Amino acid sequence: MRLAVGGFFVGHGTQKLFGWFGGGGLEQTAQMFENGLGLRPGRRHALAAGVAEAGGGALLVLGAATPISAAMITATMITAVHRVHLSKGPWITNGGYEYNVVLIAAVLALAETGPGSPSVDSARGSKAYGPGYAALALALGILGAAGAHAVAGMTPAPEAAPADAPAQAPAGEAPAGEAPAGEAPAGEAPADSPAA
Repeated sequence: MRLAVGGFFVGHGTQKLFGWFGGGGLEQTAQMFENGLGLRPGRRHALAAGVAEAGGGALLVLGAATPISAAMITATMITAVHRVHLSKGPWITNGGYEYNVVLIAAVLALAETGPGSPSVDSARGSKAYGPGYAALALALGILGAAGAHAVAGMTPAPEAAPADAPAQAPAGEAPAGEAPAGEAPAGEAPADSPAA
C-alpha cells in the first residue's frame, strides 16, 4: 500500500513541480490554482501542494515519518475536496470526493498501524504509530488545509482589465488605430502640410 499510494503521490507532486508524467509544471499549475480554484497566490499554493504531494509520497514509500507524510497528504486531499470535488457530491463518477476520502483513510490507516517492515521507521525502532498518531495526522491535515483556505481568502484576486480598455502600446509606439505623435492618421494629410 505504501508503494502504490506514496508512488502515485510522488507522481502527482512532480507533475505540479516539474511537469513530469504529463503534468503542467509549476507555472501552469500556479495559473490553474489561482484562476481556476481561487488559491491565491497561485505559485505559492502550487509549490506547497507539489512539495506536500511529492515529499509526503516519498516519505510514505520509504516508511519514514509516517504520521507526518499522512498529514501532508491529508492536507492536500482535504483542499482538493473543498476546492474541486465537494460541490459534485460523493461519487467519483460525477467528479466527487470519494477517491480523496479513500486516500485519506489509507494514509491515516498507515499512521495508525505503522508502515511495517521494511521501512525507515521500522529500522529506527520508531513507535510513532497508533490511534493517537492517526488522530494527530488528521488534525494536522485539517490545519494545513485550513491554512491554505485562509491564505487564499486573505489574498485578493487581481483586478481584471476592462474589456473595452485600449491595449497599452510599447514605449515609443502609438496604440492600435492611432497615428504616432507628429504623424497624421492613415489617409489624412498632416495638419501642417499644404494639403490641409
